[in-house]
Amino acid sequence: MGILSWIAMGFIVGLLAKFVMPGRDPGGLIITILIGIGGAFVGGYVGSLMGIGTVTGWNPGSFLLAVGGAILLLILFRVVRR
Repeated sequence: MGILSWIAMGFIVGLLAKFVMPGRDPGGLIITILIGIGGAFVGGYVGSLMGIGTVTGWNPGSFLLAVGGAILLLILFRVVRR
């Protein structure tokens, strides 16, 4: 995936993660994109450890792994923030 694909997917994944977990989270367009991109890395890493797969592009499995990773990042952010 190219850099523009990572940014686009990061934005969509970050928005979905924030929608699934409403509350006080870091805001802004850049932070949302970074949460989505970070979620893709975390989701791909955890998915590969569990034998599920990795984030490889614009397919449903990669998308779900990325959203799961972004949700995990938001949970960790809330725990650390307290």
